[in-house]
Amino acid sequence: MRILLLFFVMSFSFCGKAQLNEFNQERIQTDKRLMLTLGSWATTNLAVGGIGWASTPKGEAHYFHQMNFFWNTVNLALAVPGYLKARKEPWNLQLGETLRAQRKTEAVFLINSGLDIAYMSGGLLFRSEARFNPERKDQWMGYGNSLLLQGGFLFVFDLTAYFLHRNHFNKKLSGFLDQVELSQNGIGLQWNIPQRSTSKYRTAFQKEVIE
Repeated sequence: MRILLLFFVMSFSFCGKAQLNEFNQERIQTDKRLMLTLGSWATTNLAVGGIGWASTPKGEAHYFHQMNFFWNTVNLALAVPGYLKARKEPWNLQLGETLRAQRKTEAVFLINSGLDIAYMSGGLLFRSEARFNPERKDQWMGYGNSLLLQGGFLFVFDLTAYFLHRNHFNKKLSGFLDQVELSQNGIGLQWNIPQRSTSKYRTAFQKEVIE
């Protein structure tokens, strides 16, 4: 009976590790899709912005395309390394490493969301400046409209990314964490094996020990 109970505990631990691996694989896959989305947006804006910048006469639209082009060189410079990093990221992580990676990912997207609001605020400031600077009105308006567009997209992108990761965590890992707690000496972790599924094995084991 001791062997049976040990086998059950080992099987439960193996299932927990498999669940962690699956969670990390899905987390990394989400990051790759997000970077592909950002890269696609950047590439489209570089193409459209480059053509518009080159073909549009000096005016509000000209500067709008110009800023879109400049802005998305940065987006592409972030998306490509981000995708390559996600491809190389290990998925066979321990629980502590998984939680740190999850917290870091969520924090990055939340901080970026705050920066996106600053970008849009900058766009509004540019548009406001255009009213007081007639000589450069088209430039300020074009740049301001571009910042509103790009900041708005990034705000939606970063918030969506945050909620995707957060919902994934709540769906796949919260229940798993309910089964794990600090061991009595505070050093390691111990599994809280469900009472219903192990009661008959625990009872039999206790009887054998008493006898």
